[in-house]
Amino acid sequence: MKKDQLLSRRALIAAAAAAGAAGTAGALAAGLGSGPARPPAPAPGPPQRSPLKPSAYRLQPLTGYGAPRAAPRRPPVRSEPILRMTGRGRTMLLTFDDGPHPEYTPQILDTLAKYDVRATFFVCGEMAGYNPDLLSRMADEGHVVGNHTWSHPQLTRLSRRRIRSEMERTSEVVDKAYGDPPRWFRAPYGAWNRATFELGSELGMEPLAWTVDTLDWTTPGTGTIVERVEDGAAPGVVVLSHDAGGDRSQSVRALRRYLPELLDSGYHLTTPRSGRL
Repeated sequence: MKKDQLLSRRALIAAAAAAGAAGTAGALAAGLGSGPARPPAPAPGPPQRSPLKPSAYRLQPLTGYGAPRAAPRRPPVRSEPILRMTGRGRTMLLTFDDGPHPEYTPQILDTLAKYDVRATFFVCGEMAGYNPDLLSRMADEGHVVGNHTWSHPQLTRLSRRRIRSEMERTSEVVDKAYGDPPRWFRAPYGAWNRATFELGSELGMEPLAWTVDTLDWTTPGTGTIVERVEDGAAPGVVVLSHDAGGDRSQSVRALRRYLPELLDSGYHLTTPRSGRL
């Protein structure tokens, strides 16, 4: 190769190297500026949406740690209330109406706990609203809480709308304080009609009356209440007493006497079960 051709080729290589170095320096200068390089302007048209990522919060249950609670099973619409238990053995139910009362209900609960016995409390919503802690205790100790209306009216004298309100308000209070809606309903004064059976069924409740009425609300004396329970004791019997609605000190004392005697006689005191007694 001639000398002048060699010099010309070297000059071209040097020029290309200088141009490349200048480009690299410019790029580095842009990257080391006050902020990152801006992306190119988007093309005209609607903006493109970035793909959505799953939210960890939305994948978690909103409340609780288990499956959502199933709606209560709707029982059949009956034409009369359940009066007694079915099944075998010397089994009875003890039920208490009109509470909870801050003085008498705790004493009844203490006696039941002493003998490890479960009972059923048909509460009035108004009383339950004032004493939610007693409903929580009933739940903790395994008792059943039923619906006895909000204000203890005679339902057969009320409109269907009023009956529903009396039942619904009480069920809401029970659900909040007890932890579950009531599955059993008892009409005040034992006054039932078709509307009470239909509305009770719609709210998932069975109608439960009684077999033995102690008439303790008349304050007949502790001994008389005890005699009525013991004389009426039999398999399947449902006993009605009260833990509120007046002076219930006789009812409290009577329970302390007849409960151990029933147990000694071989009776098993239990609670109703949904769908059967």
